[in-house]
Amino acid sequence: MFEQGERRACPVCGVALIAFEKLPRPGPSLGEDGIPEEPEWEPLPIAYLRRGRGALSVVAILGFAAFFAPWVHLTMPDVVSYSGFEIARRLGWAWASCVAWFVLLPTVLSRRSVMQMRGARVAASFLAAIPGTTAVLLLTHPPHGSHGVPVHFTFAWGLYATLAASALSFPVALFFGGRVDDIRVERGSSMGQVVH
Repeated sequence: MFEQGERRACPVCGVALIAFEKLPRPGPSLGEDGIPEEPEWEPLPIAYLRRGRGALSVVAILGFAAFFAPWVHLTMPDVVSYSGFEIARRLGWAWASCVAWFVLLPTVLSRRSVMQMRGARVAASFLAAIPGTTAVLLLTHPPHGSHGVPVHFTFAWGLYATLAASALSFPVALFFGGRVDDIRVERGSSMGQVVH
């Protein structure tokens, strides 16, 4: 803004004037335009587990595993156990549970900033609720015999684990990313700086 050698300091605040080409290059905390990124948009480490990211990841893995665990123990006319996978092969809508857990994990892990996590709340909540809805539908509309053959069965731990995982993950997904006003800034501060 001033010609070379015209002034040594800013006439308003007294800050020393330096040639633009002598200024330090923007660091990683600055955006492409040279303006510092807002802390809620700053990328977090890949292994960041707070703000619901770790909890949802663990529950998604456990829920996916529960899909392959026994859901129904049939005792009549045969003695056999059916996993969620085997039930889904017979009842197409039961695949929703597997797909929801499978999609929830990358949805959560691909969000690397607080604002990205907050932006995925609706999707994560919807995905967390689907397995629980599937389990509730199966519990409220149990299998029944066909052609006059009676069916005796009990629901197994895999189905209850799916219901519990969904019930635990849904409230976490509703608040995925946490609040914006409690972000811990790792570096830098505006303390003692004059803003004009």
